[in-house]
Amino acid sequence: MKRAWNLTFRYLIGIITFLALVWFLYYARIVLEPIIIAAFIAYLIDPVVALLTRRSRLARPAAVNLVYFTTLAVLVVTPAALTPVFFKEMQQVVRDLIAGLDSLQGTLSSPLQIAGTTISLEQLAIGLSNFRRPFSLPQPEQAILMIESTTRGAIWSLVIVVCVYLFLSGWPRMRDWLINLAPAAHRPELQELYLRVRTVWMAYLRGQLLLMLIVGIVFTIAWAIIGIPGALVLGLVAGLFTLVPDVGPFLAVTLAMAVALLEGSSWIPLSNFWVMIIVLVVYLVLINIKNLWLRPVVMGRSVKMNEGLVLVAILIATVLNGIMGALLVVPVLASTIVIIDYVLKHVLNTDALPANGPRRPPKKFNRN
Repeated sequence: MKRAWNLTFRYLIGIITFLALVWFLYYARIVLEPIIIAAFIAYLIDPVVALLTRRSRLARPAAVNLVYFTTLAVLVVTPAALTPVFFKEMQQVVRDLIAGLDSLQGTLSSPLQIAGTTISLEQLAIGLSNFRRPFSLPQPEQAILMIESTTRGAIWSLVIVVCVYLFLSGWPRMRDWLINLAPAAHRPELQELYLRVRTVWMAYLRGQLLLMLIVGIVFTIAWAIIGIPGALVLGLVAGLFTLVPDVGPFLAVTLAMAVALLEGSSWIPLSNFWVMIIVLVVYLVLINIKNLWLRPVVMGRSVKMNEGLVLVAILIATVLNGIMGALLVVPVLASTIVIIDYVLKHVLNTDALPANGPRRPPKKFNRN
């Protein structure tokens, strides 16, 4: 006959287990990053798997294989087809940047005379030279760095690809195992809590991808209409950088303005300076439309949070943990609000999950 642990010992084991888990997560934080990215991708693909399972006679493993390998093929074939175009335009952008840095470095190397006072900017020129160095490394050094970066990127990419498949195929079992750790009486509430948190994450991811797509297309069209060289790359950068509100678009438009100042327009008969001003004006118009209308509609409706709070949270997370922090902070914050609301209602002895939560409690929890 097994002897039950007393309450004090159970609490002690629980605290030790929790602290060990926190220590492990901190120790393995570098490894967690690709796993989190894989979880994002799996969550994004999972609705397609669920839809295919419901609408066809395919079992979930077969649907996972079909969707996963189809998506993987698209992700491999599409970059391979677009690489020549991107590479050509990226070369042009890099050449323009190097030319601009050389010109600015030459200007800063010469002392300035202002009201009879000589101002030396040589230290700025030296700093600019250090910034320029990665763009003009000798071939052997550049090759070594490229091999090292490519190898590391390939390893992390392989980890992400494998983890995406593991999450897609094994998540229902993982989810049910976690929920079944709770006493049977509390499992229906945890199931509903999971569905609410999952809704937050899926809505945010879809909203963010939609926002990136819209911004990338709009800026690509805008730069192409103005006649800026490398419009496709600049638009792609604008779409990717919109992950970080305000800071990302600012960096993207700075790059576009630099290209406009160096190259000008392919058809507007104005000096490069005035083309740069046109780029700035177009940017201000489009970014304000995005900030004042598009982003509140997309992100506000997705996670149901105040736009000001979203901006502050993303900016703080960007400073503390870069792009990954900016990507995670909004859904984490929204999920935390859902969980805290659940806990507070339990503490205050009110309905943690009201009757209008799950409309019809399922006999078996099989929602994705």
